[in-house]
Amino acid sequence: MTSTSTVTDLYPSRGATEVSVPRKDPVVWSPPGAPGPIATGDLESFEHNGFLAIDQLITEDEVAVYHQELERLITDPAIRMDERSIIEPKSKEIRSVFEVHRISEVFANLVRDERVVGRARQILGSDVYVHQSRINVKPGFGATGFYWHSDFETWHAEDGLPNMRTVSVSIALTENYDTNGGLMIMPGSHRTFLGCAGATPKDNYKQSLQMQDAGTPSDEALTKMASEYGIKLFTGKAGSATWFDCNCMHGSGDNITPFPRSNVFIVFNSVENAAVEPFAAPVRRPEFIGARDFTPVK
Repeated sequence: MTSTSTVTDLYPSRGATEVSVPRKDPVVWSPPGAPGPIATGDLESFEHNGFLAIDQLITEDEVAVYHQELERLITDPAIRMDERSIIEPKSKEIRSVFEVHRISEVFANLVRDERVVGRARQILGSDVYVHQSRINVKPGFGATGFYWHSDFETWHAEDGLPNMRTVSVSIALTENYDTNGGLMIMPGSHRTFLGCAGATPKDNYKQSLQMQDAGTPSDEALTKMASEYGIKLFTGKAGSATWFDCNCMHGSGDNITPFPRSNVFIVFNSVENAAVEPFAAPVRRPEFIGARDFTPVK
């Protein structure tokens, strides 16, 4: 296992003060004109904004299959008792189930789907592995949101990802309205790394997966970024998808409507950016949250 002592920390975080650092890595790693399912104009838009929305990544029939599998998983008592399931603190309903591509062959097939993994390879310019996968369940009437954060800040500090060579896709399995707690991103925010203040508690993941604390930006920093970049809210029918860079500042609100919002979330990391030891945490997070198996998706 590679030690962080042999890897330069390009993005310091979790120190005494909050710091802002310009991005030092490319956004799109493949050379211009590299083949792949993303059109050149869309790839340029991703590089500029940090995200790419797709109206229909999977078909209605496929949505039905994946949604049925989601329902099977969240109603299985064994899955509920599994440490990979995160429970809402108030409602006691399942909030997320991690490592779904290992729990479910249905979701494993989705990860291997060329419409999915092919886009990840094209953006990252290499073979990729799954750093994290999960289903997010936001049932109506009170499901809590995810506070503003950069995924990379956490994955760097607590999982040991050295560089910003990681991309996520959120695939809607229910309709995303502008009222039921949809994904919000600050366009262009991926070009600035915000290193958060405060040390990482041991086993921080146990709290942060329910309600994030360590690794969250200050109100002042968020106000400045929102004023500079604005905020984009993503809506779309089931089967739509949003690809976004690992360093995008993003979050989502509570869902107090009757309409659930569920999605499958897959994080692809370049095999050339494999995790080392955490840069700013006393111990690694569990492998079901930050993978240590770097086998390429085939």
